[in-house]
Amino acid sequence: MSAPFAPGSSDPTVQPVPASVIEQVDAADTTLSNPKRAVIALGANLGNRLETLQGAIDALEDTPGVRVKGVSRVYETEPWGVDPGSQPSYFNAVVVLKTTLPPASLLERAHAVEEAFHRVRDEHWGPRTLDVDIVAYAEVVSDDPQLTLPHPRAHERAFVLAPWLDVEPEARLPGQGTVADLLEAVTRDGIAPRTDLELRLPE
Repeated sequence: MSAPFAPGSSDPTVQPVPASVIEQVDAADTTLSNPKRAVIALGANLGNRLETLQGAIDALEDTPGVRVKGVSRVYETEPWGVDPGSQPSYFNAVVVLKTTLPPASLLERAHAVEEAFHRVRDEHWGPRTLDVDIVAYAEVVSDDPQLTLPHPRAHERAFVLAPWLDVEPEARLPGQGTVADLLEAVTRDGIAPRTDLELRLPE
């Protein structure tokens, strides 16, 4: 007859749950409790632009406390604020999330996703491997210089408004009005839907 396990012995049935597993369970629980809606704009004009946008969407979905709920069509856009022909065109898209992360943590994650795709911030209006911008977070209005909400220029950018309208036809930009009305008020010159391209909603 085997001896009973003494306290502190290595009984495999009473091994502590690894901290990483506890964190994953906690993260899964938090995604169910009072999530907030956030709108993220994506843009890329270097490398494999479609692959980069899809990779960013997948990385956001892989974030604890984040669930991707909607993905727009791809739009091809002339670069903003630079001479025509001086940079490759952008691929742009908008993603709608549900998240339990506070805005500052979501911004950190956005920057981490950019860095994973080797984003370099050395030139204003310069070409980008990847841009990940928080356009809106719930109904939050904030002039925090680290993260102004909603995005201070979203209301005048067709490359944000057009794909956002695809995902949420009734959407409103806090403090500015409906996305449909805002899009009517700006030019769509230099922006075109790429109906031959498609981004996947993560499974």
